[in-house]
Amino acid sequence: GLELSHCVGPNSLGPVVPWRSGGPCKMKRVRTVFKPEQLERLEQEFLKQQYMVGTERVDLAATLHLTETQVKVWFQNRRIKWRKQSMEQKAAKLSQFGVIQPASADSTDGKDHEEDTVDVEL
Repeated sequence: GLELSHCVGPNSLGPVVPWRSGGPCKMKRVRTVFKPEQLERLEQEFLKQQYMVGTERVDLAATLHLTETQVKVWFQNRRIKWRKQSMEQKAAKLSQFGVIQPASADSTDGKDHEEDTVDVEL
């Protein structure tokens, strides 16, 4: 689920934890840990379609007891992972045939949409 940790103020033992540019004492989001059953279903849906929108996303979120935002962000991150794997496979095939690759296979090719690079929930 979604959990938030409180930032620590000046009267406590720990350091102040700034989050984003909103100031020194905002709530920081703790990484969502998905259950294996949730991940299995999300992966099944991703194999069917890489983009989950509208009522399909709402229904899937409700079925998995997640928020719509959690499902949206999971799909965004999964698309990034899929593109990276595709690029690595392509590079491996090309190197197998002796074709020289550019210096960095990890760099993006400019096709990523800004929305797909988001890794936080609001």
